[in-house]
Amino acid sequence: QVQLVESGGGLVQAGGSLRLSCVASGRTLSSYAMGWFRQAPGKEREFVATMSSSGDSTMYADSVKGRFTISRDIAKNTGYLQMNSLKPEDTAVYYCAATVTLGGSTWYPEYDYYGQGTQVTVSS
Repeated sequence: QVQLVESGGGLVQAGGSLRLSCVASGRTLSSYAMGWFRQAPGKEREFVATMSSSGDSTMYADSVKGRFTISRDIAKNTGYLQMNSLKPEDTAVYYCAATVTLGGSTWYPEYDYYGQGTQVTVSS
C-alpha cells in the first residue's frame, strides 16, 4: 500500500501560481501512475492531470493544459502539480492519487489510493 499526503494549497490571486506536493510513503511512486483530481463545492470530482509510472507520459484536462504541469521526484518519493496563471474557476480541493494502471488514467475510480486533499482558492 501507499499513503499520500498533499500540501501546498492556499489562497492566491488570479494570475498567481501555486505548487502542490504529494508525499508518498509505504511504496515508491515509480510503482504507480500518478494523478491529480479536483472537486469544487457542489460539483463532481474531475480529472486534472496524470503521469505514467515510467514518468515519460503525461496527460492534462483541456481546462488546465498549458497552465499546469505534473511532475515527480523519485528520490524524494514526491509528486508535484505546478499551477500557473490560476483562475477563480480553479478553486477546488485538489487530490493526488496513485494507480497500478501503469499508463495512468483520467478516470478516478481506476485509482487505488488518494490523499486527503488540499484546498486551493483563487480570488478574482
